[in-house]
Amino acid sequence: MNWQAVASIYRFEMARFFRTLAQSFISPVLSTSLYFVVFGTAIGSRIAEVEGVSYGAFIVPGLIMLSVMTQALSNASFGIYFPKFIGTIFELLSAPVNFLEIVLGYVGAAATKALFIGVVILATSALFVDLSIAHPLAMILFLVLTCISFSLFGFIIGIWAKNFEQLQLIPLLVVTPLVFLGGAFYSIAMLPPVWQIITKFNPVVYLISGFRWSFFGVADVPIVTSLLAIGGFTVLCLGAIWWIFKTGWRIRQ
Repeated sequence: MNWQAVASIYRFEMARFFRTLAQSFISPVLSTSLYFVVFGTAIGSRIAEVEGVSYGAFIVPGLIMLSVMTQALSNASFGIYFPKFIGTIFELLSAPVNFLEIVLGYVGAAATKALFIGVVILATSALFVDLSIAHPLAMILFLVLTCISFSLFGFIIGIWAKNFEQLQLIPLLVVTPLVFLGGAFYSIAMLPPVWQIITKFNPVVYLISGFRWSFFGVADVPIVTSLLAIGGFTVLCLGAIWWIFKTGWRIRQ
């Protein structure tokens, strides 16, 4: 394993992040505050509690998951797409580094950025509501796995995309709607029985449910199922990336 190459890619990607640190820090704080004003105040005044948890606190895990998923996707996809766009990807491919080292560098940096945003939103949320984390180790596990898995997914999107429009297509039209329909701001137990069954085909439900369980000890689906879902998604993404580098799909074209 060429750890020097991994560290070089990681440092390069993190340097880009730190150049816009103020924007990266202020944006999630403002968006989280707006969500609390809109959802916590307007809807929270009508819904006092959900499954024994105050509505303001109940939406915190969903807010964190929404931001972490979108940030992991966007950072990882742009990180690998930009070298393709300007042509420096060929220098990277001709260097003495294998696909695992490339993935570790880019995905590691994207996951770190997403984790930072998640922590910022958690700290911001604590200013608005009283939060208690019932299972802190499980919370960290779900957060880290989500950052890694969606960074891997974003890496795949960055390789697949042929232009900047395609780069934003899946995050905006697929992932964000799935998060909103995946119980980010409500419990699926509040839905009619038919829609509860339909909603369980949404993979994001399992991530949000498991993450919310780590906070409040309540979940829409079994915690083991949530862990299996995110573990399976991570393995699937790793397999897809291995195939991409093995075949050169969308890299050498």
